[in-house]
Amino acid sequence: MNILLVEDDLRLARNLKSALNDAGYRVTVATDGFSGEEAAFVNDYDLIILDIMLPGKDGLSILQSLRAEHINTPVLILTARNRLEDKITGLDSGADDYLPKPFAIAELLARVRALLRRNSDVKHPVISVGELTVNTLTHEVRVRNQPIALTPKEYAILEFLLFNMNRVVSRIAIAEHVWDENFDLMTNLVDVHIKNLRKKILQYSQTPVIQTVRGVGYLIKNHR
Repeated sequence: MNILLVEDDLRLARNLKSALNDAGYRVTVATDGFSGEEAAFVNDYDLIILDIMLPGKDGLSILQSLRAEHINTPVLILTARNRLEDKITGLDSGADDYLPKPFAIAELLARVRALLRRNSDVKHPVISVGELTVNTLTHEVRVRNQPIALTPKEYAILEFLLFNMNRVVSRIAIAEHVWDENFDLMTNLVDVHIKNLRKKILQYSQTPVIQTVRGVGYLIKNHR
């Protein structure tokens, strides 16, 4: 999933980016309010992690601008302000969650997972479709209770399709969420990874999980 992190503390931004990358997320970092606001308006993110005290433009003003333009991307506010009044102001401005500093990385990751689930049709960390089960906390993937080993890119594609259950996901959307902005859209890399992913799943199941919608993209459909 694609996350925008707006944080002016460079050391904290590096640590958070590293932790989020390790957890399988693609992260774009902005270190001031103006560049963070521009990124949020121009690009499509699954989640924005937004500090309040920023140079140029503060986080609450950015948040209010986004909501005024009906950009409803989930926003997790980070701040050193821990008063009840500050939390209420942040939530009333359109934040989806509020995490005061200092915080444990494990708690931030848990809140990120919860917000991403809340914004999708998936409401539980363990997702089951037919004979396929994916634990989005541990990244464990099983087919008919048999574990299958996926590469990080294969897992990222599978999770992205699952979070968009019952919706067709284009090749471009997959590329933007799994690779970086330098990805060459003229390559067939997405299709190659999908082919390998299908092959691993079909080792233990004869029921195809990932469907191709010709000329559009790919789909995982929950028939329940």
